[in-house]
Amino acid sequence: MTRRAVVKGVGHYLPERVVPNSEFEKTLETSDTWIKTRSGIERRHFAAPGETTSDLATHAAKAALKMAGMDGNDIDAIVLATSTADLTFPSAATMVQHAIGNTTGYAFDVQAVCAGFVYALSNANALITSGQADRVMVIGAETFSRIMDWSDRSTCVLFGDGAGAVILAAEGGDGTSADRGILSTDLNSDGRYKDLLYVDGGVSTQNTGMLRMEGKEVFRHAVEKLAQTAHTALDKVGLGPDDVTWVVPHQANIRIIQSTAKKLGVEMDRVVVTVQDHGNTSAASIPLALSVGVANGQIKQGDLIVTEAIGGGLAWGAVVLRW
Repeated sequence: MTRRAVVKGVGHYLPERVVPNSEFEKTLETSDTWIKTRSGIERRHFAAPGETTSDLATHAAKAALKMAGMDGNDIDAIVLATSTADLTFPSAATMVQHAIGNTTGYAFDVQAVCAGFVYALSNANALITSGQADRVMVIGAETFSRIMDWSDRSTCVLFGDGAGAVILAAEGGDGTSADRGILSTDLNSDGRYKDLLYVDGGVSTQNTGMLRMEGKEVFRHAVEKLAQTAHTALDKVGLGPDDVTWVVPHQANIRIIQSTAKKLGVEMDRVVVTVQDHGNTSAASIPLALSVGVANGQIKQGDLIVTEAIGGGLAWGAVVLRW
């Protein structure tokens, strides 16, 4: 018997404030058409004053627990992917742990920017398959609105805030690609490309900083690396693009999503797309899309899912799982 990490519940949360593209027309030389044409984004959500990343994550966590029919102490571990934690320390994950009433498990953050949820899923899978945990909550949560340069129209219109959560539980499988659960993972990074996407501040510089991005270069690397990592993850379990029910990509830019799907060999009618409603929510974008895909009746038990993401670092990766 093979020990698998199987999805038992999903949930998401979006802040109340919805920011349409037209709002940026008041302060920037931009337009709704310009933003939609270049990114596919129509609106995004911004956290309210005083509303933190752990607040968003807690709402998503509680929604996932409700779907799974669990309470806080049923969870052995919480892995939270974020680049915008509330504090330098402690981790946002421990704040969520307290908020859901978990006193028996352990919690930690993972920071791989937009690839964070893929990295967190891989870590959670390792905890379960190694026997170190039976039930792991994996969360992606961000408040990127707090690190935007509002004078930079090339970046500030792209990002939004939100959170998504997935609960994984150990189940036995036959060790084949027909098993439910996470089937393979592929993680990569290359620090040579740091200057393509970064925040120009941090704890040791004593400056929070703002997001900076070389958009054209990020686009070029994204399409190539996302298709490559998805193919690698599928190859590990002897599967190909024709076996995929849904691709659930990082929701950064509709042109990246379309170009990656084409390079991967998957038609867009098999891609879950939410970027138009949420913008780029970094580590939250994949779990948000998964939760929306389930709520919309797209993703069903037994579906083969490929999820892939790339973010600052550069860091990128993919996960293949059967729902």
